[in-house]
Amino acid sequence: MKSSAHHLSRRQLLGTALSGAAALWNEQRLHAADADPRVRGPFPILSTPFTESGAVDYEVLANQARFVDWGGCPGMIWPQSGDSVDLLTMEEKLRGMEVLAETSRSFKTSALCLGVQGRDTAEMLVYARHAEKLAPAAIISRPPDSGRTEEDLRQYWRALAEVAQRPVIFQTTGGVAYKGPVPSVKLMIELAKEFPHFGYIKEEAAPIIARTRELCAAKPVIRRVFSARGAHGWLFESHLGTEGLITERAVYADVLTRLWQLMDSGQDADTVRDIHAKLLLLFNLGQHLPGGDLRGFQLHLWKKRGVFKNMISRQYGPGRSIPDKPIFAELALTADEIAEIDFRFETLRPYLKPNPPRFDAATR
Repeated sequence: MKSSAHHLSRRQLLGTALSGAAALWNEQRLHAADADPRVRGPFPILSTPFTESGAVDYEVLANQARFVDWGGCPGMIWPQSGDSVDLLTMEEKLRGMEVLAETSRSFKTSALCLGVQGRDTAEMLVYARHAEKLAPAAIISRPPDSGRTEEDLRQYWRALAEVAQRPVIFQTTGGVAYKGPVPSVKLMIELAKEFPHFGYIKEEAAPIIARTRELCAAKPVIRRVFSARGAHGWLFESHLGTEGLITERAVYADVLTRLWQLMDSGQDADTVRDIHAKLLLLFNLGQHLPGGDLRGFQLHLWKKRGVFKNMISRQYGPGRSIPDKPIFAELALTADEIAEIDFRFETLRPYLKPNPPRFDAATR
């Protein structure tokens, strides 16, 4: 009898284990199905172009979006970087969203992702509701400037969940005014379980590698993890499980597309290493030239590639404060600096897509 009882308990235990495993597999399968196939790969952030008077140049913004679509990137994002979030008015951002939504209707490849963040929940919801009316493929949101605790972030993003009807990407760092905590991996997993359109993460908070490993290990509840930080760690992070890139590198849209396709296929490791190394060679100029790492000298390349009309940028005030009125100036590069940019850009020549659109920018 003891033997029979023993075997029965083993059968029951095995049945319970198999049932539990099947339930877990089904849960993972359903979560995996929730991941939107459009929200994957390089989603470069558009750099905001300005006119000679310092106003947003919506015509060039639209052309920049067309350039990214021509380059083959799966998606693009705006407004998200410092020049398009902190240094624009609400009216400028709402208008730019409308321009891009209209422009994107003719895209062949790229999905539009709109940035919805604010100083507090109320401001964020203005952008979120506007974005929802425009129906982009996805939206992205960073922590609110007013956030001081993780509970503030939880309530902020839960409020967004009530409005958003599409995939939501979390950016794990805030803006220049943000003094709150880095959102924990635990919080992101919690919200991803609670809301089926959450679980897409742009990871750029330290410690990058440890957090990236933890987030990727939480798939499929965490649906996508994107590399960031100017693509400097993209290759390593892709080996850990990231599935794309979010950074202000839209001028390289065709090269990023080529690199992503090779990375995703697992083919031609030599070419993957070569493209990434040559991109990093170029990005290194941000440490030596005026204008910073993400915008700076890339403005020269935007002109070189026939999209931007000038190299004008808005700027922060003293101590990276946000000025009451726009401060703007044109980037000044010496002949030697321009020659060095062109010298390094030339290494990407084999990976550039031929016949880029020009938009007549060079003649204006």
